[in-house]
Amino acid sequence: MAIPDYQTLMLPVLRVAAAGETRVPDAAELIADEFGLSLDERGELLPSGRQRLLHNRIHWAKFYMNKAGLIDQPRRGRFVASQAGRELLAGNPARVDVAVLMQFPSFREFYRNEGGEGGEAGAPARPVGELETAERTPEEDIEAAHQALHSALRGELLQRIRQNSSSFFEQVIVDLLVAMGYGGSHKNAAQQLGRSGDGGVDGVINEDRLGLDRVYVQAKRYAADVSVGRPEVQAFVGSLVGLGATKGVFVTTSTFSQYATDFARHLSQPVILIDGHRLGDLMIEYNVGVRLNRTVEFKRLDEDFFAEE
Repeated sequence: MAIPDYQTLMLPVLRVAAAGETRVPDAAELIADEFGLSLDERGELLPSGRQRLLHNRIHWAKFYMNKAGLIDQPRRGRFVASQAGRELLAGNPARVDVAVLMQFPSFREFYRNEGGEGGEAGAPARPVGELETAERTPEEDIEAAHQALHSALRGELLQRIRQNSSSFFEQVIVDLLVAMGYGGSHKNAAQQLGRSGDGGVDGVINEDRLGLDRVYVQAKRYAADVSVGRPEVQAFVGSLVGLGATKGVFVTTSTFSQYATDFARHLSQPVILIDGHRLGDLMIEYNVGVRLNRTVEFKRLDEDFFAEE
């Protein structure tokens, strides 16, 4: 099953907290057992890779219940159910969610302030009901927005590449490999071929300054619905053999067929296949064809600052 959303986790978190002072990792183990989560689900990370998804959702469930006065945090990294939290549990609620938390004045005040009331003049208030129906945590909303922007940029990169010439695409691949550190980041260590009689190779990267070790490149600028098949990959491998090459990179703006992928996987010499999806990701990661537009910082409370010896 999928990891429950943070609102579904509120009642289990409150029950664990009512049993005694605990920590998020300890609560996560008990709750994972309760929901029968697999090892993969327990270890699933946010897209940023910095925190476990289950831990993140428990953190936000705890955070919102603390704003409602249902959870106390007696010391760093630990939480426990408050008297109000125990009284709520005594009523045997079927569910604890944001709609339930809205019954508590302290949470309503937090809700209004978070939505903009009492904040910056003119800031729009959160629409009524938005928080109650949300399944993602605020951090997950940020992650989702980042992924959406990343995906849109990746699609735009591939579209612009397809609109340019094949020689332009070949140069993009050479630029990307140099940006990734092949050839010692020296542009003159890369050579764009792309001419008649090039032996089925579009570019070559010297991994050392003397050119003793080289990476050969094949680039196919295909439409999104046209995949690269095994014959094309096999022909590229044949070219590598003819050149006495030991390393090859085959890049396309589309996809590789399963036959092509299986063929490359079982080769004795390393031939890396990079499809359009991965190509766009690498271009974004290594700043090829893109530039920084804005940097946004998100800060968290420094628990060490408030910890008394």
